[in-house]
Amino acid sequence: MSDDNDIIRVRREKLARWRSAGRAYPNDFRRDALAADLHTRCAELDKTALETAGIEAAVAGRVMLRRVMGKASFITLQDTSGQIQCYLRGEDVGADAYQAFLDLCDIGDIVGIRGVMMRTNKGELSVHAMHFELLNKTLRPLPEKYHGLTDQEVKYRQRYLDLIMNPQSRRVFETRTRAIGAIRTFFVERGFLEVETPMMQIIPGGATARPFITHHNALDLELYLRIAPELYLKRLTVGGFERVFEINRNFRNEGLSTRHNPEFTMLEFYWAYADYRDLMDLTGVLFEELARGVLGSSQVTYQGQPLDFGKPPERMTMAESVARHLALTPREVEDPERLADLLRGMNLPVSADWGVGRLQMELFEARVEDKLQQPTFITQYPAEVSPLSRRNDRNPDLADRFELFVAGREIANGFSELNDPEDQAERFRHQAALKSGGDLEAMHYDQDYVTALEYGLPPTAGEGIGIDRLIMLLTDSASIRDVLLFPLMRPRDG
Repeated sequence: MSDDNDIIRVRREKLARWRSAGRAYPNDFRRDALAADLHTRCAELDKTALETAGIEAAVAGRVMLRRVMGKASFITLQDTSGQIQCYLRGEDVGADAYQAFLDLCDIGDIVGIRGVMMRTNKGELSVHAMHFELLNKTLRPLPEKYHGLTDQEVKYRQRYLDLIMNPQSRRVFETRTRAIGAIRTFFVERGFLEVETPMMQIIPGGATARPFITHHNALDLELYLRIAPELYLKRLTVGGFERVFEINRNFRNEGLSTRHNPEFTMLEFYWAYADYRDLMDLTGVLFEELARGVLGSSQVTYQGQPLDFGKPPERMTMAESVARHLALTPREVEDPERLADLLRGMNLPVSADWGVGRLQMELFEARVEDKLQQPTFITQYPAEVSPLSRRNDRNPDLADRFELFVAGREIANGFSELNDPEDQAERFRHQAALKSGGDLEAMHYDQDYVTALEYGLPPTAGEGIGIDRLIMLLTDSASIRDVLLFPLMRPRDG
């Protein structure tokens, strides 16, 4: 730390000299070229051809490497597209400008250079500077170049340093932007309307989760940050928007982990006159097109595991998946005593009022879902844990619902929507009773939503896809923090 303090002191002295010269922090330099574009433009031109071509360029960016060799110097300049070398001589940029470079410029500073393109004797493309200008004097040193920024804590807390030092981190977030753009295009091309629904809600709904609570002073009203946009999107479907989607933030007052951040991004979409099977078909196409469009291939490798989005995901009921992975017979997987005994044998809690579906789900979550590496749809969830889903016509204890699992984690959740207002009101009452009994994640009773259903929600299917977890797959990122620019962190002590 003392070394850094010495460096900062010296740099502040350089800043003071720069200020005294009356040139500090100019804002009139304009670049006309990016590093990557220059490399592409000049790729086929050798040293002699460049000398003849006389290609002029104005570049600007951060100094990442500085080599002073007396009357001439080389710097490596980094901009948003990549890096390019620049060659400076006093006789070209002027004695005063070159002396300012020698006296004031450090690694990390932001500079502007105008010149002509050349190649060194070793063949490296460079900008032969005819003009040099310091644009920003950095006061703190960058992390040591050859080790980069490897401290995960610092990477998340000071993302700007991570982006400066680690090209891979920049690529992750560029991929994220491309993926979200591709998702948006996918739905717009299929006739879906993009909408925005409230972030602050009087009643939080659309999921079983604990909300964040805030207060509106002017109305003296308790409000909640939304846990999901679902109920508002379905209100829009009642209103006649038969295909809608939203890509936006949700907020859930839950713990932090490699898979969870309290603030996260979701895609939710609703499709009138469709059911959960149509959603599975569409989701398979979406994931294949997304992988091909963003990565160039339907084959994805995640943490050493090859994943194939080029074929439709396997479909299994929850009961079938539990039977397969726990080696149970069809009769055993429907036997509540057998299922309860298995849970107790795993030292997991069992409630006397759990039905077969809930027991299957507990076993599934404990022993099955992390085994689902290849894309897999799990269907027929218990209706008792699916308060917004349509019941199955053949078995009302089950819901017409699925979840998509990839690499052992849930990526999407979709179902045929419950559009029976009386059934929905009864399920809300059950959720409200659970909340009164101390379940902080149970849903509120939303009378306005029930009223909307009384005006008629057409047969509809809806789905939510976790964008952050999806980007983890596409970028081979082990932690959700690697795909969030600014993940929530506990404040530093002091």
